[in-house]
Amino acid sequence: MSIPGLGLSASVARTQLGPIDIIETIAVHELSRNSEWRFEVAISQSIELKVLSGTAELFGTELALNHPYTFRGTKAAIYSWHGCRLEVKGLCTEYIAEETPMISYVNAHFALEKSRDDAQESGGEGPRVLVLGPSNSGKTSLVKLLTAYAVRMGRQPMIINTDSREGLLSIPGILTATPFASTLDVEEGWGSSPSSGPSPVPVKSPLCYYYGLENPEDNTRLWKPTVSRLAITATSRLVDDPDVKFTGMIIDTPGSITSGKYSFDLISHIVKEFQVNTILILGSERLEKEMTRQLQAYKTVRGEEVTVLKLDKSGGCVDRDETFMRATRDIAIKEYFFGTPSHTLSPQTRQISFSDLTIYRITSPTTISSNFLPGLGEEETSFSCNIYEKTSAIDFGEMLHSVLAVAYARRGDAQETVRDAPVMGFVYVAEVDARREKVSLLAPSSEDIGERPLVWGCWPEAVLNLMG
Repeated sequence: MSIPGLGLSASVARTQLGPIDIIETIAVHELSRNSEWRFEVAISQSIELKVLSGTAELFGTELALNHPYTFRGTKAAIYSWHGCRLEVKGLCTEYIAEETPMISYVNAHFALEKSRDDAQESGGEGPRVLVLGPSNSGKTSLVKLLTAYAVRMGRQPMIINTDSREGLLSIPGILTATPFASTLDVEEGWGSSPSSGPSPVPVKSPLCYYYGLENPEDNTRLWKPTVSRLAITATSRLVDDPDVKFTGMIIDTPGSITSGKYSFDLISHIVKEFQVNTILILGSERLEKEMTRQLQAYKTVRGEEVTVLKLDKSGGCVDRDETFMRATRDIAIKEYFFGTPSHTLSPQTRQISFSDLTIYRITSPTTISSNFLPGLGEEETSFSCNIYEKTSAIDFGEMLHSVLAVAYARRGDAQETVRDAPVMGFVYVAEVDARREKVSLLAPSSEDIGERPLVWGCWPEAVLNLMG
């Protein structure tokens, strides 16, 4: 590993913090081939980065020469296959690493490309890839990298997010399916959705389903049907779109499903619903051995065996504490309603009577028992038939500062219909007037939501300073 700071210009002022440096003004870094510059930018800070020469990429997306990129609240790494010079303006924690797992990651990409070529020749479907690993093992970073490489090859992968802790082109609390036909936005992460306003990179249109809780095990009887509905929709897109069909799917997962009493049951549900035939495991030899053992006799409905492959965890993976994660959730919600510093939006607030709203609250978390992996057997369930509780006027005060999902359904629809409906958008409870029995809702557009049921979960948490 190289010493942090090599190749800096003489004008740079530095503060030493043990093995990691703090950049205070302008730095120029020289990256040798097959090395990466790892950096962390605090939530309240930003940096501007340029590639002065050579080639560099961020999570598989190539950076343009002499183009300024701005990063805020970011933990990431710039990788160079052939070497490059980077100019960095601003305050961040950084170091240069010469040992990275990128060779194994790109080999995994080429193995998937081989499967896609075979699918195109035979008229079949491309690989359905499940990425597993503990929390903070780099799962989402690997999914981004594999997505970017596929897009650079002219492919259109379907990206599935089953982790409600983090949003993909949406706010947290949502499970999404999104086909990617254009490059990722390196500054925005995945890119932007239509609600985000103008963007230099083509927007993506995710299909969203509301879960509204932090972890799958909080309420498996809600999480499982939501995943099943997501799988039905994604599979239908594969049938209708040959480009997506031959490219296949890449599925991101929450770290919590790799441990705990119901871990393999939850994993098996994803494997069965999406007909997964490839599993990439990051940073856990135990998980690799267990999944190989559990799936050795399993085949998809197409008669395919499941390939399990372990990849090394990157040394650049860092733990993201709860303070950082809470701040990123608040930023995601604020950007949904108000946009970014460069592209502001103008949401609208309206007052609506309690009686004109139908709001369902997710019931208390419940876990159910089911058969574990071998054979991916049928569930044995025992629970009440109610999915939600219908709110009354006394609940509205508790709802203040919460984000509610607007379901693509009608008032009076069955709870199962509301659960299986995609999300149209979100509203924020800005004010509750109990005396007048009215509530002020902040919405990104003026569309009437009176006929749409709203769903209220406990994730993400209430945002107190959204209007500040």
